Amino acid sequence: MNRFFLFFYLILSTGLINAQELNATVIINADQTTDPSYQVFKTLGNQLTEFVNDTKWTNKVYKNQERIDCNFVLLITSFDSDSFTATLQIQSSRPIYGSTYTAPIYNYNDRQFNFKYREFQPLVFNPNTFDSNLVSVIVYHIYTIIGLDADTFEKNDGDEYFEIARQIVNTAAGSIFKGWKPIDGNQSRYRYNEAILSSVFQPFRSAMYDYHRHGLDIMSKHQRDGKLNIVNAINSLKAMNSKRPNSFLLRTFFDAKAEEIQRVFSGGASIDIVSLMDNLTKMAPTKRKSWSKIKF
Repeated sequence: MNRFFLFFYLILSTGLINAQELNATVIINADQTTDPSYQVFKTLGNQLTEFVNDTKWTNKVYKNQERIDCNFVLLITSFDSDSFTATLQIQSSRPIYGSTYTAPIYNYNDRQFNFKYREFQPLVFNPNTFDSNLVSVIVYHIYTIIGLDADTFEKNDGDEYFEIARQIVNTAAGSIFKGWKPIDGNQSRYRYNEAILSSVFQPFRSAMYDYHRHGLDIMSKHQRDGKLNIVNAINSLKAMNSKRPNSFLLRTFFDAKAEEIQRVFSGGASIDIVSLMDNLTKMAPTKRKSWSKIKF
């Protein structure tokens, strides 16, 4: 083989093998603590960045351009020695075919997040044991991100990743930390994972696929058809919402999608969105400000 082509073949094949699933940004914000410049926060940020981005989370091969863009913002409110109190904001997005736009997929504010950490402590994930709440929470959200992303490309393709997240929930349920058990409220990791795997909420996962693959992904060539498919995807959630009104799953969906929906239906090809507006108001009344900006 010509050396020139062999050289580039090795580069491309190595990049293909080494490319992991996530392209994550990790931010540690300790401004609310007594010592926001404490070295341990920088170390923690570096370790989490390497852990999230350099670990192989699935058995699938991702090209560099296929890696999932996501952000983890860890807001530390207090600490004492190796004990930390914090919240974690997680966001992920995926590219839309035929455009430079990236659509928000996951927007979750995890408020039940206390953990223990010693500087330079190895971050190791074992799905069969609970060793660190820090690791378990981060990895739970990683598999949720991957599962949701998969669902937007192929219907129900996220099953195996949501099942791994459920295994993390079950393993962590015996710990003292909150967010893993039914008693921890309606806005917990337990509740989100329970819903995403429940047959009651199956319409949500179908809507995620239709909204993205048959909606946003075709809008660069067929804007009107794309809009109609997005309307149908959102309207298909009405029956589910009637059975489980104000569900945590739908709230996180509209937290991610409200501004996007507003932009999609505020210009371009004109379609009938009377039913959409009615359903948006009923399913996500807290987003009325966004819905009021839709011009049609």
